[in-house]
Amino acid sequence: MSLESVRIESFGYELPPEVWSSAAIEERLAPVYERLRLPQGRLELMTGIRERRFWSDPVKASEASAMAGRVVLEKSRIRKSEIDLLVHCGVCRDRLEPATAAYVHHLLGLDGRTQIFDLSNACLGFLNGILMASAMIASGQIRTALICSGENGRPLLEHTIKTLNEAELTRKSIKPYFANLTIGAGNIAFMLTDESLAPDTSLRIGNGCVGTNSTANVLCQGDSIGEGGLDMQTDAEALLEAGIELAQSTWQRFCEQNQWTVDTPDRVVTHQVGRMHQLRLFEALDLDPAKDYITYPWMGNVGSVSLPLTLCRAIEEGALKPGQRAALLGIGSGLSCCMATMEL
Repeated sequence: MSLESVRIESFGYELPPEVWSSAAIEERLAPVYERLRLPQGRLELMTGIRERRFWSDPVKASEASAMAGRVVLEKSRIRKSEIDLLVHCGVCRDRLEPATAAYVHHLLGLDGRTQIFDLSNACLGFLNGILMASAMIASGQIRTALICSGENGRPLLEHTIKTLNEAELTRKSIKPYFANLTIGAGNIAFMLTDESLAPDTSLRIGNGCVGTNSTANVLCQGDSIGEGGLDMQTDAEALLEAGIELAQSTWQRFCEQNQWTVDTPDRVVTHQVGRMHQLRLFEALDLDPAKDYITYPWMGNVGSVSLPLTLCRAIEEGALKPGQRAALLGIGSGLSCCMATMEL
């Protein structure tokens, strides 16, 4: 199904106010750094992540998601009563039941006719949400959809710092916790509409392509641990290799389906993990690194928010200009890959 009749009518986000530098996190990890004789500065050196952002007060996923939703509603031509679908696409959720979208719907004061549900697929959820809602619009089931996500990695980071300082870990056993130190917080929301409801300058959604390697589902696993805490362990090296392999096969099918080559996109926007992931991905797909646009140095890894937020920043900063095409390359633990075309 072609999705070319669907537009991103408006987008919005709200950056968390607190800035946590990698150096400051390492200061809090002084006990384990000293015990294991780890060099200061390794976190930023290995990842390229200089800092990440958090909210000062406890913020639920629904609250973060609704923050971005309000920004979109202030900018959009679409009234609350005209929103057919609301989807919360975050890794973070308020609880198992009800859907976090129910809380977002209430916080935004949306109409009773608006369909709601959560869509979860690790860091890939938002891109999956865009393609799913776009297919519903293109098929005529709905005309408008508000896609939201709010991620708050602060509980995970706080718990990880406590665990690393208190547990008797070795240089080897500390590795599964390292990815946790790259996580940040943020939110994002897109208003998707039929082309007849959006201005001519709106971002056009193209076609998507997906890939799955579920044998890699053990390489990154996270869960709640009570009292609002989170835990996650990642085999970062194995996950990177499996992710690159999946990205290569998905990219080949993506190019065939869209009649693209490596030279076609004017800008490439990916999920933001860190420097090594970017370098390896662009090398593996033979893409020009000059077409990359990054936010990880100052946002860290913000889960499902990372890719769409980076796309928005690229547009705002003029890195993606009218008439240009972008390739969105997303990946999430599990292991899932999703690629999509966009045109401004």
